[in-house]
Amino acid sequence: MAEKSKNSGFDTTCIHGGHKGEQHRAHLTPIYASSTYTFDSTEQGAAVFKGEEPGYIYSRFGNPTINEAEEKIALLEAYNLTDKDGSPLQLKAILHASGMAAATTMILGNMKAGEKIISHHSLYGGNQELIDKIFPNLGIETIIVDFHDLDTVAKALKDNPDIKLMHIETPANPTLQCVDMAAVSALGKQYGLIVTADNTFATPYLQQPFKYDVDFVIHSTTKFLNGHGTAVGGILIGRDLQKMNTTITKAHRLLGGNSNAFEAFLLSNGLRTFGLRMERHCSNAQKVAEFLDKQDSVSIVNYPGLTSHPDHDICMKQMKNGGAVLSFELKGGFDAAVSFMNKLHLCTNAVSLGTCDTLVSHPASTTHVGVAREDRLKFKITDGLIRMSIGIETVEDIINDIEQALK
Repeated sequence: MAEKSKNSGFDTTCIHGGHKGEQHRAHLTPIYASSTYTFDSTEQGAAVFKGEEPGYIYSRFGNPTINEAEEKIALLEAYNLTDKDGSPLQLKAILHASGMAAATTMILGNMKAGEKIISHHSLYGGNQELIDKIFPNLGIETIIVDFHDLDTVAKALKDNPDIKLMHIETPANPTLQCVDMAAVSALGKQYGLIVTADNTFATPYLQQPFKYDVDFVIHSTTKFLNGHGTAVGGILIGRDLQKMNTTITKAHRLLGGNSNAFEAFLLSNGLRTFGLRMERHCSNAQKVAEFLDKQDSVSIVNYPGLTSHPDHDICMKQMKNGGAVLSFELKGGFDAAVSFMNKLHLCTNAVSLGTCDTLVSHPASTTHVGVAREDRLKFKITDGLIRMSIGIETVEDIINDIEQALK
C-alpha cells in the first residue's frame, strides 16, 4: 500500500516514490534475485504467512525490487487525489508479468460464472480476444455497446441485471476513441457495478481514472511506464485495500502471473524519467498529427488533441493533452498502408508502443489480426489504418520520414 508523501511533485515521485533504503546502502534498489526468503524461527514464518508480521516469503508473492515499482506506480495514480473523507487517496498495486496477466487477475478476481462484463468498441486486440475467446469458456460473457450513448448503456444495464463489471479503455486502441469516464463510471455506480479502466495509453501523466470513482486500473507497464522497450510487464491497481490484500492478492498468486525482479528493476529505472519523456512524446505527437491532417493521401487522423477529433472535448476534460499515440487512415487502403510501412527509414516497424523511438504498426495485419474482419471494420479498424506511437526524437526528423514514405 502506497501513501502519498508530502511536498512531492509528480517528477519527484517518479524518481523517489516507493524507494526504501537497504542495509548495503545501494543508491538504487538492487535486483533481488532470490526465489525464496528465510525466517528466524518457525513461529516467525507462520506469522509472516498469516500476515501478522511483515516480511517476504516467496518471490511469486512479493519481492523488494517488485514492491518499489508497485508503490511508485500507485503513488503516481493517486497523485494529488483524495478519498471521500478528504485524506490522501491510498492505493495498492500488484505487478504482473504482462498487461494481459493483470487484466486476467482483475476479471477473475472479481467475477464468477454467470456474470457479465459491459464494455465498448475498439478495445486493445488482446483484451478483445480475451473476452471473446477465453472468458466465455468460463461462463463470463461480455456485452459491447457504444459508451458515447448513455441511454443505450443504461438500457443494457437495465436489461441485463447479471452485468457485474464495467470496463473502460480510454483512449482506445487503435482508433483513439475517448470515453467520458466521469459520466460512464457514474452510470455504472448507479447499477452497483465494479468499474475498471485500462490507462495504458494515457498513463497517470495524462489522466487519473481514480478521480472518477473507478475501482481498478490496469496498465501494460511495457509501454510508456517502462519507456525503453526493455521489459514486458503489467500492473493492477485498486482502491479497495481490503479486497486487494485478500481476494485479488489470492487470485494473483494462484494464477501465477507474477513479475520478476529483473524486469521490475528495469521498470523502476524507466519511471525515473517518465514525466520528462511524456512531455516530449506528447508535444511531438501534436505536431505530427497536425502535419498528417494536411496530407492529401490521408483520409482521417485519429488524435484527440486535434479539434477535428469527435472526442476532442472529452479528451480535454479528462486528459492533460492529446497524448502520445495517433492513428491515421490512408486513402489507398491496404496496399497504401503496406507501401508506407516499407518506405520508413527512421520510424520503426514494430508492434507495441511507448518506447523512446517512434513505433509504427498496421493493426489489421498485426495486433488485431485475430479479431473478425467485420468486427474490425465496425470498430473503424480499417485495412488502411496505421498506428503510430510517437517517440522523443527531434520532431522534424519524424515528420521528414513520414513525408518521404507518403510519396
